[in-house]
Amino acid sequence: MDTVLQALIMGVVQGLTEFLPVSSSGHLIVVPFLARWDDAFINSLAFSVMLHLGTLVALLVYFRSDWVRLVPAGIAALRDRSFHDDEDRRLAWLLVASTIPAAVVGLVFSDFIESSIRHVGLVAVTLVLGGLILLFADRFGAKSRGIDDVTFPIAIGIGAAQAIALIPGISRSGISISAARMVGMDRESAARFAFLMATPITAGAGLFEVRKLLAGEGGVQVSTLPLVVGMVASLVSGLVAIHFMLAFLRRQSLDVFVWYRFALAAIVLIVWLAR
Repeated sequence: MDTVLQALIMGVVQGLTEFLPVSSSGHLIVVPFLARWDDAFINSLAFSVMLHLGTLVALLVYFRSDWVRLVPAGIAALRDRSFHDDEDRRLAWLLVASTIPAAVVGLVFSDFIESSIRHVGLVAVTLVLGGLILLFADRFGAKSRGIDDVTFPIAIGIGAAQAIALIPGISRSGISISAARMVGMDRESAARFAFLMATPITAGAGLFEVRKLLAGEGGVQVSTLPLVVGMVASLVSGLVAIHFMLAFLRRQSLDVFVWYRFALAAIVLIVWLAR
């Protein structure tokens, strides 16, 4: 298949599955496996950097009004060493606190995860496991809290859950929404907080990958056009996914994503065993 078309498909997959609770890292393993794509560029560091850049830009564009408030508020809180009962100041530092667990785990275990657990059979298992967590949290989690009710222990707890999503198939948005639901947040607030906290960790992961790229760990050389196509596709589909999720969760449960995860896991296992 043409490299540009593959880049377009993988960009759309990345953008949609980064924000739908179905695991982007899992899909980036499963889709090439099911399609029998073995092109080196799909697994290249440069292509990964561009896909993540697309989703990062999607987050920054969609939540631009939030970040325009939160960044100055966070700096002001640091300068004054006080929140002054300002919810934006408090939220800015809640988001900082929520990124610490995933950042620490990522720095310590990223090489192990990349080399040892990116296996399609394991992804099938973690798709089911993540689906069960999502189902339980959505069914039994309380529904009354909003973002204003998040405390620092809650933020760190949700951040710790987010760290588990470094395992392909779990889903960063899925596990974060699940953790938020378990501490009492309504669905829309849980998704919004999950997307806001994903912004700094996505930026940090991107910078980590760029550092490796600049250090000469990029491997295969990739032409510019597929990289740009993948990034733009990731950006546009990411914006669509964010908007869809926030609107969908105002009126619907997460069940459809649970059943999708189970169905995909079954397909992957059948194909894997058949090959």
